[in-house]
Amino acid sequence: MAGVYIHIPFCKQACHYCNFHFSTSVARKTDMVAALLHELEMRRQYLPAGEPLGSIYFGGGTPSLLNAAEIEQLIGKTIALFGLKPDAEITLEANPDDLSENKLWELRQIGVNRLSIGIQSFFEPDLLFMNRAHNAGEALNCIELALKTGFTNLSIDFIYGTPTLTHEQWQRNLSIAFGLNIPHISAYCLTVEPKTALHSSIKKGKIAPLQDEHAQTQFNLLTQSMEERGYQHYEISNFCLPGHIAVHNSSYWSGAHYLGIGPSAHSYNGVSRSWNVANNALYLKAIQQNNLPAETEILTPQNKYNEYIMTALRTMWGADLTYLSAEFGEEKTRYLLSQAQRYVQQGKLQVVQNRLLLAPDARFTADAIIAHLFWG
Repeated sequence: MAGVYIHIPFCKQACHYCNFHFSTSVARKTDMVAALLHELEMRRQYLPAGEPLGSIYFGGGTPSLLNAAEIEQLIGKTIALFGLKPDAEITLEANPDDLSENKLWELRQIGVNRLSIGIQSFFEPDLLFMNRAHNAGEALNCIELALKTGFTNLSIDFIYGTPTLTHEQWQRNLSIAFGLNIPHISAYCLTVEPKTALHSSIKKGKIAPLQDEHAQTQFNLLTQSMEERGYQHYEISNFCLPGHIAVHNSSYWSGAHYLGIGPSAHSYNGVSRSWNVANNALYLKAIQQNNLPAETEILTPQNKYNEYIMTALRTMWGADLTYLSAEFGEEKTRYLLSQAQRYVQQGKLQVVQNRLLLAPDARFTADAIIAHLFWG
């Protein structure tokens, strides 16, 4: 099921941990919307003809900085070019401080049917540490407004492992979300990315290095609490009540085709992967000159195998050994099982119904395990 991702490269301010592409200047927001519309036209042949979209996803950056009319333009153009399934998911990432009651009603009227809200925490010291633009009161209020205006398909983001977040406060964050009956929760471990304010502060000794033990304890509390509340742990960082798996993000993990529009956006069509330049000025100049500001990589069998292992093992479905044999040959399946053997013996990987799965208590260290399974 194909999807379209639209990257909105603007933010009010820079979060200290974030290394995504964005600009804190919205001076050229109108030009950017026009360029996104034009890129959609330029790439109308990218996805398979006759297959309507299963999802449209506005990411960023902060898509909620666009007004409803701008978002409606982008939705309308996307549907006109590619079509849309009747039950398609249209998600908008949003920050709490952008979600007034009026804005929420407008979003519903133009077709947005799912919100992904960057809450991160309901505690003020965490939000200040991360340099978020909203406060704790706005975090709670925007969810209540979203529910009031009929957004039943709702996801919120949390970040755990921050030095300001105690285990008791982390449990409280989760309890608040459970009390609001949020159907989808994404929880990410705070990581130190190069060229971020957090990285600089740690390097200069202003902030102590993050503690893996602190984060792992909070991950364990997270998974235990989710299980007790009936949430499916369907991807390492994603949990949902039955029937609320994220359609668009799941397409990335299942190998579906998708088109990425906007600066830094990635696209995949089963044969190649492409990515747009991560620079607003260069992106705008290229699109205005009818050029696509993208690089493309033709995927080799090795690339495809490694990407499948990397994405599949992050999910509750794991790597399908029957699919691997059909797609890459018996030799590669034997190679995978050989590489996996020591982790199976340690209880970190399991083979269940011809699928290779991460054991629940190995998910926090999944990246190290998965890297050892790569081909080449």
